[in-house]
Amino acid sequence: MTDVFDHPWLAGLFADPGTAALWSPDAQLAGMRAFEAAFSRALGRAGLAPHAEAAARAIEGMDFDMDDLRAGTGQDGVVVPRLVRQMKAAAGDAAGAVHKGATSQDVIDTATALAMRDTLDLVDARLTGLTDALEELAGRFGARPLMGRTRMQAATEITVADRIAPWLLPLVDHRARIAAARPRIARLQLGGASGDRGELGGKAAAVAAEMAAALGLENPPRAWHAMRDGVAEFAGLMSLVTGTLGKMGQDVALMAQQGIAEIELSGGGTSSAMAHKQNPVVAELLVTLARFNAVQVGAVHQALIHEQERSGAAWALEWMVLPPMAQTTGRALAAAIALAGQVRRIGSPE
Repeated sequence: MTDVFDHPWLAGLFADPGTAALWSPDAQLAGMRAFEAAFSRALGRAGLAPHAEAAARAIEGMDFDMDDLRAGTGQDGVVVPRLVRQMKAAAGDAAGAVHKGATSQDVIDTATALAMRDTLDLVDARLTGLTDALEELAGRFGARPLMGRTRMQAATEITVADRIAPWLLPLVDHRARIAAARPRIARLQLGGASGDRGELGGKAAAVAAEMAAALGLENPPRAWHAMRDGVAEFAGLMSLVTGTLGKMGQDVALMAQQGIAEIELSGGGTSSAMAHKQNPVVAELLVTLARFNAVQVGAVHQALIHEQERSGAAWALEWMVLPPMAQTTGRALAAAIALAGQVRRIGSPE
C-alpha cells in the first residue's frame, strides 16, 4: 500500500499536486543540481577552482542514472556521494571544480530549504485566497443570527460573522508568521566537513554570499548542520495553518448536522447504505489533516536533537516527515477554499 498522497484512490481525497511537485524527486534533484552548479561558479569566482564555469554547465546539462543513485543511497545513507561522482564524470577535465569543500548535508539541506521556501510561497498565496473566500461569505451571511454554542451546548445568540471570525482572523497572523520566519527557514546551507567552512579558508564568506544570491536564499553566518530550529519552525507553521483549518472544518461538520442545519453545502459525499445522507466530506477532511500534522510536529521536534556537528538518524527523520506535512498543508488550504465555495447558506434555518 502506498501512502495516501499517491494511492490509486485515496489520492482523490488527499493529494495536492501543486505541493507534491515542490517535494518530488525531480524537485529534490533540481535543488541539489542548483546547489552544485552555484557552488562551482562561486568557487571559480573566488579563485578556488579552475574551469568552474565548464563544471557548472556540465552539471546543469547532465542526466542522472537513477538506479545508481538508489543503490548508492542504500550503501552510503545519502544520495550525494553517487550524485557527485556522476557530476564529476560529466564535468570531465573540470571535475576539480565539483563539490570541492562542500559536504552531503550542504547539498541536501539547501535543496530542502528551497522546497520549504517554495512551500511557504504556495501556502501564503492560498491563505490569501482563503481569506478572500471567507470575507465573501461574511459579506453575504455575516449579519444573520446564529446560536452560539459553548462546550457544544446552546449559549446565546450570535451572528454568522462571529462564527466565521475564528476561521478568518488567524489567517492574517499566519501570513505574518510566514513573513517573519522566512529568513530563518529559507537559508543556504554551506559548512563543509565539520560545519566550519574550513576548506574554503578566507574565501568562505564570499562563496556563501554569491551562492545565496544565486539561489535566492538567506546567507546565515555559519552552517546550521546541527541547529534545526528553522526546520522545526517550518513544521510548526504547517501545523498551525492546518490547525486553524481543522477548527473551521469541525465547526462546519457540526453545523451541518441534521436537526441543527445551520449550514447548507453543495456537493456533499454520498453514502453506500443511506441515500438520504449528504456527508460533509471536505469539512471532515480538514479535521483529519489538522490532526495528522499535529502528530508530525512531535517527530520534527525529536529531530531537533542532532549530536555533535552532524547527525544521521535525526536528519533522516526529517526526510520522512517534512514532505507529507507540506502536502497536508497544501491540500488542507485547497480543501478549505473549496469548502467555502460549497456554502449555499449559513445561519439558522428560516
